[in-house]
Amino acid sequence: MAKIATQTINGKAFEYALLLEFYEKLKLVTKVSIVDNASYKTALSCFESFGEKERSQYRLNASFSVNFLLDLEPRLSNGINEEDILELEIVADKAGQSGDVRDVLAIRSLQKWEIGISAKNNHRAVKHSRLSNDIDFGEKWLGTPCSENYFTVIKPIFNGLAQLRKESKATKTWASLGDYHSTVYLPILNAFRDELIALDRDNPGVVAQKLVQYLIGNQDFYKVIKGKGKVEIQAYNLQGTLNLPFGNVKPKAKVPKLKLPTRLIEVVYQNNSTTTLLVTLNEGWQISFRIHNASSRIEPSLKFDINLVSSPHTLFVNTLFLG
Repeated sequence: MAKIATQTINGKAFEYALLLEFYEKLKLVTKVSIVDNASYKTALSCFESFGEKERSQYRLNASFSVNFLLDLEPRLSNGINEEDILELEIVADKAGQSGDVRDVLAIRSLQKWEIGISAKNNHRAVKHSRLSNDIDFGEKWLGTPCSENYFTVIKPIFNGLAQLRKESKATKTWASLGDYHSTVYLPILNAFRDELIALDRDNPGVVAQKLVQYLIGNQDFYKVIKGKGKVEIQAYNLQGTLNLPFGNVKPKAKVPKLKLPTRLIEVVYQNNSTTTLLVTLNEGWQISFRIHNASSRIEPSLKFDINLVSSPHTLFVNTLFLG
C-alpha cells in the first residue's frame, strides 16, 4: 500500500464504497454479482487500509450517491428475468488512456445496457495530460497531428531539459534554473496555444468537439464527487445513454443531453498568470490548462492540470448534503 499515492488510495477506497453500496442495496431487489478482478482487489485493499470511522464516512457518502442514482436509473433495480444479472465492476486504470474515464460500471448484458461512475475524492480535475518533445497532443487528443512548426519550437526546450537531467544524473532541480516560468513554461504554453488555434482554424467544427470528448470522456457517465459533509453528482449525458426508462418504469428526474461545442472562441492566459491558459468554446464550455512540473527534479516533460471552469447550463448537477 505504501507505494500508492494518498490521493489514489482515497479514490480507490471511494470506488469500493460505491460498488459495495450498489451491491448491498440492489441485492434486495434484483440478481447482482461483483466482478472479482485485480481492480476490485486493489480497491478493497485501499478501503480496508482505513479505520472504521473513515470507512463509515466513505460508505455514508456512497450510500447517499447510490440512493440518488437508483432514482435516475430504473434499469439498475429492474431485470427482465432471472437470467438478467446486474454485474458490478471496478474498471482498470488503463481504460482512462483510451478516453473512458469511468471507474465503476453497472452492466446488464441481457439488456445491452450499462452505466458508469467516475468517482472523485475531493478533487475536480478532469485530466492530467503531459507535453514533451515526442508527445503529439494533436494526434493523441484530437486525431489531428500537430505541425512541424510546433515541434520546432518545443523540441529545443525539452531537449535542453533532458540534457540537464542527464548531466546531473537526475539530481538537478527546477529551482536551480531560476525563473523557469519565463524560460520554460511560457514558450511551451505559447506554442501549445498557437498550435491549438491553428488546428481549430485548419479543421473547422472538429477540434472543439474532439477536445471536450478527450477531456470529459467518450462514454456517458455520472461523476460523483465526495466532499466534506456533501456529495455532488454530475451527469455527462453526451450520447443520450443515461436516464433511460425500463418499460413503463420512468426515472424520477430528467437528465438532459449535453451539447458538445463546435467552435473554439479564444485561448488566453488567466489573469495575472504565466502558467494557466483558459480555453473558451461555444455552448458554454470553458476549460483551464495549468502547466506544472510533476517533480522537484528536472525531467523533460511537463504536466497539465486540466479543469472544467464552466459547462453548458444543461449539465445536470445535484448536491446532496449529508446532514
